Amino acid sequence: MAQTQASTASERPDEPDEPGGPEPAKAKRAESDRLDPALLRLAGIILVGTVVVQLDLTIIAVAIDTLGRSFGVGISTIQWVSTGYMLALAMVIPLTGWSVERFGGKRMWMLSLALFLVGSVLCGMAWSAGSLIAFRVLQGIGGGMLLPLMQTILAQAAGPRRMGRLMATVAVPALVTPVLGPVIGGVIIDTLSWRWIFLINVPVCLAALLLAWRGLPDMRIPGRHPLDVRGLVLLSPALAAVVYGFSAAGSRGSFTDLEAVVPLVAGAALLVLFVAHALTSEAEPIIDLRMFRSRSFTGSSGIMFLSGIALFGAMFLLPLYEQQVRGRSAAEAGLLMAPQGIGMMIAMVVAGRLADRGAVRPLAITGLVLSVLGTAAYTQVGTGTSEWLLGASLALRGVGLAAVMIPVMSAVYHGLHQDEIPRATSAVRIFQQVGGSLGTAVLAVVLAHGIADRGGSARVDAAGLADAFGNTFWWTLALTAAAVPCAFLLPGRRTAVPSRPAVPPQPAVPVQGSDPVSADAARRSS
Repeated sequence: MAQTQASTASERPDEPDEPGGPEPAKAKRAESDRLDPALLRLAGIILVGTVVVQLDLTIIAVAIDTLGRSFGVGISTIQWVSTGYMLALAMVIPLTGWSVERFGGKRMWMLSLALFLVGSVLCGMAWSAGSLIAFRVLQGIGGGMLLPLMQTILAQAAGPRRMGRLMATVAVPALVTPVLGPVIGGVIIDTLSWRWIFLINVPVCLAALLLAWRGLPDMRIPGRHPLDVRGLVLLSPALAAVVYGFSAAGSRGSFTDLEAVVPLVAGAALLVLFVAHALTSEAEPIIDLRMFRSRSFTGSSGIMFLSGIALFGAMFLLPLYEQQVRGRSAAEAGLLMAPQGIGMMIAMVVAGRLADRGAVRPLAITGLVLSVLGTAAYTQVGTGTSEWLLGASLALRGVGLAAVMIPVMSAVYHGLHQDEIPRATSAVRIFQQVGGSLGTAVLAVVLAHGIADRGGSARVDAAGLADAFGNTFWWTLALTAAAVPCAFLLPGRRTAVPSRPAVPPQPAVPVQGSDPVSADAARRSS
């Protein structure tokens, strides 16, 4: 939300007063800025599709233990249900802008929903851990485009002047899902079957497809950016190979095992080739590494990567601790995760206002410190640790994470030009998702290794299991603390995004009777 407000505000040029004096001009602008019913209906149609993806990310958190027992596999294997999904999310984000230019927003929205729907059905029918992981990747390919598509479609319809308020309206589900998702997932698992955590998506996706088919206008911008096929071919398997190599090293207990060495070496080689391609390519690469010339972008990217590890990695560990050490049901584990979501919800409102006033670096540093303090109690967990202490720590952790995210998403554009904003937005989203997938894989391996060192899951007692979780949480704390130096790269106060010499805008091409919208608004948000 703050990200959109910041980028929108910085891009809006000063407008001259219209004929008739400043008062009529202000009245006219106020009228044009109003969120009319048609725009709100469009936002409602979009929300039906995006809320199911946001819930899916949090619902799965409480299902990992059940899925592992159902398929008879260990933590280092079943964690790929989350890791594979997040990797798929990250890899399709760069395709969004190109696909909208090539095929139109409505078609891509419905295609993404359809892929997510098919993936959900197949996940609900999975017969093994391997099949479930494969189907989760398909589900992630569909779900990964929906959130950036939402911003693109709404920006086309709203224009830059109304985008901030519209995104504030549609951000409400994003605030609620961290609270409701784990609870809903726990209730489903305890009362029905794990398959329903995926099949519950079916009616929502069907409703979203019907609403989009009947009420979603389409708009296509003439193609401006060719797809970076070479970069995509290099980067996607590189990240997958590195994450798999770390996972294999942990499960095998050695970085010298061939199953770990081969993917790590292959992934590193592909990453080197991608870096060379991104730095020398004349076309726009998937991730433009030249943006790292900006200190603020470098700091923001590092924080988003490490906070992705801390956020998603902890979401993986927390319900497992409650279920495996404390013997909680899935629904109880979901309820006990709610304080973190509540803390994030409260802090986002306050952090958004402070970030808008320019308190970027102090707010980010404060948020990281609070996140570290909120994680500290979990490094000392035992079989009888006070739930009040853990709940208060989670709430503090949620406040800290929100206090970090909001200013970072505002500061990422500092030092970049306006035409680099879409690439910066995509890049930091990719860094966060990759951090989340890598963090989940690494923490799962650390936990599995710790349990094995204490005799294995079949022989370790509850106290030993709690000790293994406590040691794993130290990793989460350390990775969160490692982001503090990155915060000092952020600007002391947010400033306007510099602009390059104006380029004549290309007109948007209306499709299927949609209203014309400026290509400039779509370019800034795609």
